[in-house]
Amino acid sequence: MTYPARVARQLPILIDRSSPVPLYHQLAQQLTAAVENGTLQPGDPFENELALADRLDLSRPTVRRAIAELVARGLLVRRRGTGTTVANKVIHRRDVLTSLYEELQRDGRSPVTEVLEFESAAHDDVAARALGLPDDTALTYFQRLRSADAVAVSLMRNWLPPGWSDLTREDLTTHGLYALLRERGARPIVAKQTIGARRPTAAERKLLGLDKGDPVLTMQRTAYDGNGTAVEFGRHSYRCDRYAFDITVHER
Repeated sequence: MTYPARVARQLPILIDRSSPVPLYHQLAQQLTAAVENGTLQPGDPFENELALADRLDLSRPTVRRAIAELVARGLLVRRRGTGTTVANKVIHRRDVLTSLYEELQRDGRSPVTEVLEFESAAHDDVAARALGLPDDTALTYFQRLRSADAVAVSLMRNWLPPGWSDLTREDLTTHGLYALLRERGARPIVAKQTIGARRPTAAERKLLGLDKGDPVLTMQRTAYDGNGTAVEFGRHSYRCDRYAFDITVHER
């Protein structure tokens, strides 16, 4: 049976040309609201850029810039052959120190973890230095695949200082890492992290279910306790259509 294609919904957009707010920003704000309040649902087709420009009497570059803003935030997805659609629900990492497991639970979703690798005496010079330890220190290392709603979200690699070798795969499957750390008194208080994007490796593409050419978001993080002692080092990669970072910045 062939089902009819879903038709893009025409949203009621109001553009105030007397406002000092740029036209593209007015459009982007209203499009964002339509996604966030559920008017547009995940997977919904999005109105054609040219049709939207003609309907609102806006220039095509103005509309393109507004749409690009939503794509950059992970609210819309552009794919060759299918056009622009509303992205699946995105997990937003806010400027607080939490784990992905906790972020998923906070959003009312059920995280599922698969432990792909586990070593109780691994050696990694970069990880050891990040933890403030000699290069030849034996670290606890594990790699996990984190999913939600039956879709992979992130591939996470973590190293812990000596003393964590008694962790089990079951611990990591049923609990978030930061909850495990806190239970044993290693409470992460602050972290130094670097966020980026790159092409995925072949393994990442397979495990995260990415199409050829899709990028991954990356985060490298070292977390510290209240005494300034490093308690974990991680290198994570995320599906860009399932994850985003919300960061608040302040004037000096």
